[in-house]
Amino acid sequence: MREIEHERDIEELRKVARLLERANGKLARENARLRAKLAGDHPRILELELRFAQEQLVARNRALFGPSSEKRSRSGAQDSSHREPQTGHGPQEQPELPIVEEIHELDEADQMCPKCGGALSEMAGQHEEADEIDVIERSYRIVRRKRKKYRCRCGECVETALGGPPKLIAGGRYSVDFAIHVAIAKYADHLPLARQVKQMARAELRVTSQTLWDQLVALEAHLEPTVDALHAHVLEAPVVGADETSWRVMGKGKSKSWWAWAVTREDAISYRILPTRSSDAARAVLTAYGGTVLCDGYSAYTALEKALANARDGPRIALAHCWAHVRRKFVEAEPHYPEAAEALTRIGELYGVEREVREASASGVTLAHRQALRRERSKPIVQALYRWMLEQRALPRSALGKAIAYTASCWGGLTRFLDDPLIPLDNNATERGMRAVAVGRKNHYGSRSLHGTRVAASFYSLIESAKMVGAEPAAYLREATHRALRQPGTVTLPSDLLSQ
Repeated sequence: MREIEHERDIEELRKVARLLERANGKLARENARLRAKLAGDHPRILELELRFAQEQLVARNRALFGPSSEKRSRSGAQDSSHREPQTGHGPQEQPELPIVEEIHELDEADQMCPKCGGALSEMAGQHEEADEIDVIERSYRIVRRKRKKYRCRCGECVETALGGPPKLIAGGRYSVDFAIHVAIAKYADHLPLARQVKQMARAELRVTSQTLWDQLVALEAHLEPTVDALHAHVLEAPVVGADETSWRVMGKGKSKSWWAWAVTREDAISYRILPTRSSDAARAVLTAYGGTVLCDGYSAYTALEKALANARDGPRIALAHCWAHVRRKFVEAEPHYPEAAEALTRIGELYGVEREVREASASGVTLAHRQALRRERSKPIVQALYRWMLEQRALPRSALGKAIAYTASCWGGLTRFLDDPLIPLDNNATERGMRAVAVGRKNHYGSRSLHGTRVAASFYSLIESAKMVGAEPAAYLREATHRALRQPGTVTLPSDLLSQ
């Protein structure tokens, strides 16, 4: 069987090699044709065409066999021979783990000196210690709550004692902690419900995926006011980050592409999962927001900015664009166009200034000082980069041409940080928040209903916001849920717990 599979793998590799050889041959012939024409008219244009053909050839090879990374080698271009040094794999400190001591004694037969035959006596307080990390297996239990009943001699009154914590579902069998455990496993650890069912079965708990889903729905219903308040809290910030990524909604035998939108501020992130990626969807996410939106160059944000600007009344937004996206474009161009290293050097200098800005902010300096530092140090760098772009000659469809065109199209938003000290240089905080959605999408493929998109967006918002402020997600969900059960409608943001 293994020999058959091995032969199939070899045959597949041969097919790929033949396809690659044909594509390389075609590009090589194109290179030869362009080289032959270089002696004729328009040598500069033909030289650009030749470089573009070489770029396509290298890009095709890298797409098939090369690594994918935004990191640059020491020489500038991607270098597969360079390897980052590995970090150590030694033991790490575990200050949060409880310590359970086990005392080991010599067997009675061994408590005798092998030299003289005398009895060994214990050395008080002397031990040879060795730590071992152990695991306590997950377990489930049934808590049987018996509420005593009381009656009067007259026979007219019977009372039952109160007892037990409030439940998500009246008369339900599962505790709040159980529902939180399921939510954390799915939306923080990205375990599909079917996989959780199998894990629970190994711990002797028989349950179905539908039962687990019912717990998630009940938990989200109690936390819905907090989710809505969290979204409003994000939109109260003068500057928010915005981003979007694909999300699958699976109906009866069909699968549709929806979009998970995120908006962030320094202490919270809020998600909405919507059917489209249009400017109307962006408007629904940003609702009545009036401030600065930090984003990439996606046209939906530009269209929304223009639509709000043309409206007779209502809030306005201003777009600030992300320098990390610009850097990515030039990193892609650098292997084929070494001159792109100049742009990357300038962008690196901008980030160097931002490190000084963060250090100044940590020292408690005013926003005016941060703005002055950017105007004094960052503005000349930005101006030099713009002059460099004007001097470049590249085909519009080449990687360098696309990088320059993208940067130019976003120039107004890219330079807005020079006048507003609240605007970050990039939107990486929002992109980091999208990782959880991307991993969840890969593991459990998306949602099965419109209600499922709401539940997923709610738990991602709560869990990722807790992480942003350093709160433990399960502890936060537990506190927020118990408050909502004691007083329905109570709102508990992650930042509220840290301020107490």
